[in-house]
Amino acid sequence: MKAAQFNTLVNKVEVNEIPIPEPGPNDILIKNACASLCHSDLMLFWGHTAEKPPMDKVTIGHENTGFVTAIGSNVQGFKVGDVVGCLGCSYACCKLQSLGCSAFGQCSTIDLLNHLDECEGCRVHSLHCAKGTGRMHGFTTHGHFAEYSLSDYRNAMVLPKGMDTVSTAPLFCAGVTAYHAVKKCGLQEGDWISIIGCGGLGHLAIQYAKALKLRVIGIDISDSQLKNAKSLGAELTYNSASYVGYAEEIKQKTYGGAHAAVVLSASNAAYSTAPNILRVNGILMVIGIPKENLSINALDILLGKYRIMGASSGTPQQMREPIEFSHKHGIKAHMTTIDKIEDIQKIIDLMEAGKTAGRFGIVF
Repeated sequence: MKAAQFNTLVNKVEVNEIPIPEPGPNDILIKNACASLCHSDLMLFWGHTAEKPPMDKVTIGHENTGFVTAIGSNVQGFKVGDVVGCLGCSYACCKLQSLGCSAFGQCSTIDLLNHLDECEGCRVHSLHCAKGTGRMHGFTTHGHFAEYSLSDYRNAMVLPKGMDTVSTAPLFCAGVTAYHAVKKCGLQEGDWISIIGCGGLGHLAIQYAKALKLRVIGIDISDSQLKNAKSLGAELTYNSASYVGYAEEIKQKTYGGAHAAVVLSASNAAYSTAPNILRVNGILMVIGIPKENLSINALDILLGKYRIMGASSGTPQQMREPIEFSHKHGIKAHMTTIDKIEDIQKIIDLMEAGKTAGRFGIVF
């Protein structure tokens, strides 16, 4: 089969002929319908990610949908022909108990004994698995920009009936992340939320925020992405590069500032200016991964000027809710696609240019 692979020796993506993989005991083999590109894939190419490929050539991509064509001996809940999607991290131990308590301090004695047999890391993110077996598709294990790919079945789900495979592919990273970024802010209907970076993740976050009946402010440096943000329901939109006084205007029009600012941009400048649009004790939600470490004023946090939170695609337990929510509310990724894997560089160039809102992918 053909696969788009990042060659670590020459630092570029190339299309190679490789064998169709054989599923291991916990694997499902997927004939891919669509694979989409994420900004973190670009970070791999730039060398700005901590997840380094252990092989010379790794198939890229961690967002996909497709059809199950074979299953491993331990696989449960899937059959050949199922239409599926999967999260970006596989092979963690996934040793979790389904308990009613939400933290150790609220557990009964029996619950505490059960907790001793579960993986604390897997409760937060599969990459924190205590056994150290979690692997990121497209980084430390092969990804989905190929005609066929593997996924740990515990990391996958069958799509709701009738859900479009192409626009759904990005939801398994961008969608799950954007949904939880908005939801975990814990805002009330009518509260103001600012989406900083209205592109690949941002256009999804705006749709989730609107479905949750929040009032949306879109901030970006691209007028085309801001136009798209407005069409999706953002009440206020600002080009932070061309309008110096946008922060003051936001505070005036929202009577104090946004209740939360979700930073989806990978720009350090976006993070340094985000607190300026927040009302007192507002939430700075960290999602975008900039090249440099963030700088914060410790006194601001100590005095409660604003709070800092984070969210990610995380664990399989966080997957189903946003996918089903998206289907229920008609939330879809705006997709620019190509149908030849040999043209992979075209979508890489489009994403790096950052001039078009939405996601980029290959339809197989």
